[in-house]
Amino acid sequence: MSGRSSSTRGGVFITGTSTGIGAASALRLAAEGFRVFAGVRRPGDGAALESRARGRLIHVVIDITDGASIAAAAETVSDAVGKRGLAALVNNAGIVKPAPIEFQPIEDLRMQLEVNLIGQVAVTQAFLPLIRRGHGRIVNVGSIGGRLALPIHGAYSASKFGMEALSDALRLELRQWKIPVSLIDPGATDTAIFGKTLAELDGSAERLGDDGYRLYADQIAAIRRFVEKTAADPAPAEVLAREVAKAVMADKPKSRYLAGKGAKETAVLARTLTDHARDLAVAKDIGLPKPK
Repeated sequence: MSGRSSSTRGGVFITGTSTGIGAASALRLAAEGFRVFAGVRRPGDGAALESRARGRLIHVVIDITDGASIAAAAETVSDAVGKRGLAALVNNAGIVKPAPIEFQPIEDLRMQLEVNLIGQVAVTQAFLPLIRRGHGRIVNVGSIGGRLALPIHGAYSASKFGMEALSDALRLELRQWKIPVSLIDPGATDTAIFGKTLAELDGSAERLGDDGYRLYADQIAAIRRFVEKTAADPAPAEVLAREVAKAVMADKPKSRYLAGKGAKETAVLARTLTDHARDLAVAKDIGLPKPK
């Protein structure tokens, strides 16, 4: 990490700070002496986070699927930081919309991509002038699901695979101005996303219709058991917050960071196995029904 003193550290804007990795990262960076602007959708979540930070950060209401909301948030932060700009932008917000691709409602697919991919680009575009002004950097929070796709999570992995590609492209495009771009790929981490995923899976019958649910009921049940098992032993969110802080504070940040339960093992699996071997390994691990 950099040896800069806290008095020289600037502003950081983070999306998705209501819970989990975003909240832990906001608190960690505030403790490190950064002026943290914590993006939340609901003012109440922001007030709760501010109380935990004991006045060391301020919340900014933002809906990353709404252009006017993004513009308003960028203006608020710009007014606060002035000519100093931002030291970092951390794109962390994300959701999961699990469903078999054959029957996934298209509006759910659009929402998955809108939040996890398009919204991240929209925020980056809006805040890049502040990053340039502050000679800052960009940190994108992806997922190990951006390296290995799971059944019933195809839309989620599509968004996270897309974030891998956009981070690579952005890193090359901004290289000319020495603006680093890092990608954090979390494994299983203690966040609210597990509970939300289980709730989405439990509503599958209603969203998929009788035929869709009947055909995929066994796979949905298998992935639900897998999610429950994974949620029972995750890494604390603070583990990922440390990696975010490294990416924000390092003099020479890495392009990729892996952290969280099973992240490194899954990355090796995705990189080294053939498609056939990988499919067999995933099917066995999840307990998918065997081909008939």
